[in-house]
Amino acid sequence: MRRIAISVAASTMILSLAGCGVLDATGDGASASPTKGDDVTVGLLLPEKANSRYDKFDYPIIKSKVTELTHKKGTVQYANADADAARQAGQMQTMIDDKVDVILLDAVDSHGIVGEVKKAKEAGIPVIAYDRLAEGPIDAYISFDNELVGEVQGRTLLEALGSGVDTSDKVVMMNGSPTDPNAKQFKQGALSELNGKVDIAASFDTADWKPENAEANMAQAIGRLGKDNIAAVYSANDGMAGGVIKALKAAGVTTLPPITGQDAELDGVQRIVAGEQYMSVYKSYPDEAEAAAQMAVTKVQGKDIQFDALTQDRVDSPTDKDIPSRLVQVSALTRAKIKDTVIADGIYSAGDICTAKYKAACASIGLK
Repeated sequence: MRRIAISVAASTMILSLAGCGVLDATGDGASASPTKGDDVTVGLLLPEKANSRYDKFDYPIIKSKVTELTHKKGTVQYANADADAARQAGQMQTMIDDKVDVILLDAVDSHGIVGEVKKAKEAGIPVIAYDRLAEGPIDAYISFDNELVGEVQGRTLLEALGSGVDTSDKVVMMNGSPTDPNAKQFKQGALSELNGKVDIAASFDTADWKPENAEANMAQAIGRLGKDNIAAVYSANDGMAGGVIKALKAAGVTTLPPITGQDAELDGVQRIVAGEQYMSVYKSYPDEAEAAAQMAVTKVQGKDIQFDALTQDRVDSPTDKDIPSRLVQVSALTRAKIKDTVIADGIYSAGDICTAKYKAACASIGLK
């Protein structure tokens, strides 16, 4: 996949166009009429529930933005597959049968869903791959810069190990699900930073991103390497980091090694405050979800100028080239950056994070 960072200029252009009223036009000129009015039905297919972000952030933000963009006339038809690829295929077929206007698809299995993507195309329903790059004839793709996520994780892990890091330091890699193309990109990005600098002593692709699977994998790594011989753990997301920490504690580790994460889940942020998890990757879900809603609505309303402004990047999937895309930037979240990320963006309040269990730890870093 080719990665092209979004520029500030693109965002500025979108705002400028909106201010001038140009975004109501189609590619044929300002006088052209939209192909669909405000009575838009957006089908939203999300992949799983183990990661709390989907039900807590993505769905409600997309629903709210669709309502706003369609003057309260648009609706979102929502389904979550709970990590079951066959279930998601059935959910997508239902949306095709229901003749929704556009589908936002966050695929459980990016390859396995190809048949349904083709069916949607044949039915004249645009499909926008959301968060994960589905294969097949999708119309557009929006996600975070996934290789950059891995690079940020790997780079921050090396910083945690300090200036004395060398190739004798053993690192365990807890990668994401093998059916998720994002997991491969996270791993590639992390390895671009870690290779040649540490010893990747054990590496796992974790089925369905489940914390319990990560815990079992970590127990296996501890048994193989020894609990005192693990310098750091690369965990691709926060949920799995929780499983990794459980396994380390069960093995009797009292001083935890640096452990990465991703998604800035509340549990993960609290573990960072407590010093159990070193970092997470903060991804602005409001930015991604709102842009996805804009892409979906403008696509079916025929507002080509706005759609093009929202999809100025290009990526390749295993089946298609030069897919119109938007790649949203990310940043490292450590104890020092909690105020500037999740609190500043209104994801959590200090009260959400600093519950009774974490009050002392919060006070030690001036968070209250």
